[in-house]
Amino acid sequence: MSAIGQLEPVRGGPLFRPLSAEDEEQQPDEIESLCMSCYRNGVTRLLLTKIPFFKEIIVSSFTCSSCAWSNTEIQSVGRIQEQGVRYTLAVTVRQDMNREVVKTDCATARIPELDFEIPAFSQKGALTTIEGIIDRAVAGLEQDQPVRRAADKDVAGKIDEFIGKLKQLKEVDSSFTFIIDDPSGNSFVENPCAPQKDDALVVTRYRRTAQQDAMLGLEAEETDENPADSMEDLRNEVLQFNTNCPECNAPANTNMKLVQIPHFKEVIIMATNCEACGHRTNEVKSGGAIEPLGTRITLRVTDPSDMTRDVLKSETCSVEIPELEFELGMGALGGKFTTVEGLLKDIRDLIVKNPFTLGDSSTPRRVEKLQAFGRKVYQIMEGHMEAHFILDDPAGNSYLQNVYAPEEDPELKVEYYERTFAQNEDLGLNDMRTEGYESGLTSER
Repeated sequence: MSAIGQLEPVRGGPLFRPLSAEDEEQQPDEIESLCMSCYRNGVTRLLLTKIPFFKEIIVSSFTCSSCAWSNTEIQSVGRIQEQGVRYTLAVTVRQDMNREVVKTDCATARIPELDFEIPAFSQKGALTTIEGIIDRAVAGLEQDQPVRRAADKDVAGKIDEFIGKLKQLKEVDSSFTFIIDDPSGNSFVENPCAPQKDDALVVTRYRRTAQQDAMLGLEAEETDENPADSMEDLRNEVLQFNTNCPECNAPANTNMKLVQIPHFKEVIIMATNCEACGHRTNEVKSGGAIEPLGTRITLRVTDPSDMTRDVLKSETCSVEIPELEFELGMGALGGKFTTVEGLLKDIRDLIVKNPFTLGDSSTPRRVEKLQAFGRKVYQIMEGHMEAHFILDDPAGNSYLQNVYAPEEDPELKVEYYERTFAQNEDLGLNDMRTEGYESGLTSER
């Protein structure tokens, strides 16, 4: 039986308890287990906890009193995200080495300047820093160096030279690039400038390939339904299918309906309601194709009534508020059909209640900056501060209500633009073949 299988939930409470320094009942479970270094018995401590606004994790720590060997790791028990994520950080100053990093088992870490890569599933998940990841890699390379020096001095010498280059990176004498690529979407690199945009950090969310789905143990669902019949069913009725609650993982139902938005297009609205914990969530997907041109919608907020405007934010849409020097990247909040006020509340909660800026690791300066950001958002919602609310969607599938429709709205500006090569790459359009593909398939056969 595994160590986790031996655990029992606290009587009258959940198995995963929220992470809190004031919870005296939240103590790690100690389990006697075998030490893989000296093959004597040691002690494994397991803490099953839930990080607020992040996910459920298992913190595992093993110590052996016989040989003093120890090991610590973090395992994610949350669900795999709909999209993979890639963090690209330009490390230019020594402070960048202290950025917090959540690296899952299936994440790949790379430093292109040294042609260095930590493959997926080669290390256990960890909550550490960039410097910690480099130290961990150095320790792994140095582990078998005495044996290599005896067997092959040339190979050992080259590895020593490479270890020296890794250690030199920690001094940041010259800039380098640090990349975390996680197909599961559960890794994270800290943004110390939050809620402002970090120019040194680029976050890219992407669709997984078939090989990455197979690596994660995911399989595409097969269906034999007629596409025309399926679309007709979506228009005429609310479909319901079984899923799991994203909060407690209990069985739940998701309702799905195809809705026509006036003066716009069809969208798919999905709502999940969990009877076990009461959690509710909704998500919006575009019901049509990617538009030929991208869309940039700018609303000048001058009156509290602007907060009641309907907003459709697709998962490819970014949000900007220039007066707050704030930019929310595409995919951060997913697809939403709400109001301007509702979207501002979601943005405020996402920034102010970020778990990586709370608790013992936070600084008074950072807390004050986030609280000031929250106060400014509240002033905009109350109509005490004018601001520009910008939706930029390269796919052209976002919408902001024109209260004067079909006439022009003096406070609303809609611009259409040609997408850049990078935007087409993010949407998967550069490699998409829409003409002559049938003849190509025939010749391949």
